[in-house]
Formats: sequence, structure tokens, C-alpha cells
Amino acid sequence: MAVVVVTDSSASLPAEHLDSLDIAVVPLHVLVGDRAMREGVDPVEIDYASDTVTTSAASPGELREVYERAWERSGGDGVVAVHLSRRLSGTWEAGRQAVRDMDAADRVRLVDSLGAGLATGLPTLAAARRAKAGAPLDVVYDAAVAAAARARTFILVNRTEQLRRGGRLSSAATFFGSELVTKPLLHIVEGRLELREKVRTRSKAYAKLVAAAVEAAGEDGAAVAVQHLGAEDAAHTIAGRLRELVPGIRELIVAEFGPALAVHLGVGALGVLVVPGGCH
Repeated sequence: MAVVVVTDSSASLPAEHLDSLDIAVVPLHVLVGDRAMREGVDPVEIDYASDTVTTSAASPGELREVYERAWERSGGDGVVAVHLSRRLSGTWEAGRQAVRDMDAADRVRLVDSLGAGLATGLPTLAAARRAKAGAPLDVVYDAAVAAAARARTFILVNRTEQLRRGGRLSSAATFFGSELVTKPLLHIVEGRLELREKVRTRSKAYAKLVAAAVEAAGEDGAAVAVQHLGAEDAAHTIAGRLRELVPGIRELIVAEFGPALAVHLGVGALGVLVVPGGCH
């Protein structure tokens, strides 16, 4: 058998990657009024401007169920679960509680991706590719941890109120983002979402986003992802620029933010995620 890799739905990996690498996904929850919907499982229709829409992590019970199925599929080889930053969600902590209750706890490894979206997805790919090649548990785990440590995330949003309201961004950063700039450029630092720069026009914001990603990518090839919510044309334009500017680019994924992240980022959000050295 082989090590099985698990992630959560915030990773935003395209279906073809999940299927070809046998990655298991735990759905997060989107709460609309009194309805709780599982991301990627239940139909979700959201007014992203509404104050009544929020999200919640997967429960320990839900995570344990997926981990145990993955453990059985692995034939005893083990499970590596890569989740979004513990500083942005309770999912990692819920996973830790789930593992404590498992008989095979010593063969289930949790990885804090220190990011969200495809900053979780790319380290998941790194782990799953090693698993598919037959690597043992320690090697698969180390691949995810190393990719997460190298990853850099840059996000452009139209406003920061939703992030502040959900506790994902400090009040000080929200003030500077909403009052002084047209486009707040954010980045993730040690798993926390922080304001990186103040940008006053859309064109300058896109240029800053591309420049930050190119600098982070380095010279030795990188895996790159572009995510968006309702900004497909801009996402593909930025992806084209990155394909031209990142030396030896190893892979490029363009995807939409899933509802569990989109609720907090808002319509028009754009993100670029870079893993120097790639995810192979």
C-alpha cells in the first residue's frame, strides 16, 4: 500500500489533482443564517457582502472519520494530513484532538501549512507526490513541512472589514487597509495574515502583487498558484505575467477561492502563492 495524504477543502486543489494523487479532503463549513453547508459537498449559494455568512472548522469527529478511512486505505503505511494555518482556523487543533483518540495515532502526522488556500494545497501536492512514488511516512511528512516552510502568499483584497470581523486580521491592519489605501496588499507571515503594503490604484496593486511573487520565487524554479474570487480575467492575466517572469517555473495552477475562504476575502480578491523549488 502507500501513505495516504489528507487535506481540508480550503486547499482549493483542482479535482484532477485530488483524483490522480488519491488525496482525501475534509470539508469545512459555511454557515448561512441557520444553515450549515459542507464546502465541496453541499450546494452553496452565498451573498459575500452579507454579515450573516460565516465559516467553521471541521469537527474532531469529522476529521477522525476521514483519518481512519485514510489509515485503512494506507494498509498501515500511515497518513499525513495537511491543514490550513492554525492561526487562521481551528481545523489543525481539531485534527490534533481527533488523532489523540485514534488507535493508530503514532502513524498519523499533522502538518500546519502556515497558509491557506493553495498555500495549503501546494504542500499537500508535495506530500502526495512522494506518497504516490512509494515514499515512507517520514519522507512524505517532511516533504509537506518543507514545502510549507518555503511557501509565500500574497493576497489583494478590496476591503478588509470581513477579515477583521472574522478575527483573521488585526484591527490596526484593518484601519490602515480600509482608510488609507484603495487596495490592501496582504501577506501571510508565520501563519498570520498581515498588511504588507498600501497601494492606491488597481494597476499598481497588480504590479506589486506580481513583483512580490517574482521576488519570492527566486531563480531555481518554483510552483506558482493564482487564486481569485470573481476576478477570472485578472487572475489569468497575472498568471500569464508570472509564467513569463518566474525563471524555470515548474507548475502554474489557476483556481477560484472556495467559499470557506471567499467569505472572508470578498469578491475581487486575488492571491498569488509561490513555493520556491517546486512541489515535486
